[in-house]
Amino acid sequence: MAKRIKTKSAGNTLADFGAYLIENDRAPLTVKSYLRDLTLFAHWFERTNDQPLTPEVLTPTDAREYKQRLINTDKSSPATINRRLAALRAYVAWALEQGFIEYDPLGAVQSVQEQAVSPKWLNKQEQYRVLREVEKTLHAARTETAKRQAIRDQAIVVVLLNTGLRVGELIALELSDVKLTERKGEVRVRSGKGTKARTVPLNQPAREALRRWLEVREDADTDQLFVGKRGALTQNAVQRQLAEIGRRAKVDLTAHVLRHTFAKNLINAKVSMEKVAALLGHSSLNTTRLYTLPSQADLAEATEVLEG
Repeated sequence: MAKRIKTKSAGNTLADFGAYLIENDRAPLTVKSYLRDLTLFAHWFERTNDQPLTPEVLTPTDAREYKQRLINTDKSSPATINRRLAALRAYVAWALEQGFIEYDPLGAVQSVQEQAVSPKWLNKQEQYRVLREVEKTLHAARTETAKRQAIRDQAIVVVLLNTGLRVGELIALELSDVKLTERKGEVRVRSGKGTKARTVPLNQPAREALRRWLEVREDADTDQLFVGKRGALTQNAVQRQLAEIGRRAKVDLTAHVLRHTFAKNLINAKVSMEKVAALLGHSSLNTTRLYTLPSQADLAEATEVLEG
């Protein structure tokens, strides 16, 4: 007797898939990204096929056509295409595991080759301008509230630049995650891109910046390390503040740029790839190796050794 395939109504397969990811301890950002990309695919699928997306109606032709649309019509980058396909593969893998389908309709669909691009980081002069800008803001503060915010923002910049934390990891830090002594310090990163926790040492600039912030941090209804007038800071609030600091310093500044800069500084200091990967929380050295790729400035500097 043939195996009976389960069926799911179109309205809840994505919700069930999201619940499955959460139950299996997938990172919140991963769950959000998968569901966002799958929702876009589901909309395309329904417009194209005039029926809602469910696992059992998905075919290899659908997957190939969607990939071609992303390439030819949407002009999506290889990274975006591969991310969308990864979300779809995860959805199909879940459907197979649950017994909704018996074969993989994406089995023959290949990822798009991505050109390795070195991450964007700040050179030494740009780092100096950013650090100088937060110092200027602190010295110019005339009220206690303005001074407190300036100390907080300086701590955020210095910590990101000297630990390489992701912005999500930074805002998830709680007071109990910070350990400071006179000569040592560390932060316990509990909310990473994956599910693995890690401990990141704090160097002297980071320790000093955090001490100054902890001295002026007001009591709040949250244990989050970084707070504002309305409680714990959000990712958007941190990114907006960094963008404003960058505008004044005349650099494109984001938390990710500071993370890349931290990694590049370590690589330039001849720190081993394994140590850099551990500090960044990378599960693969291939990701860390991107920081060894030369930037355009590196290439330009290399050509200067040639005599005319």
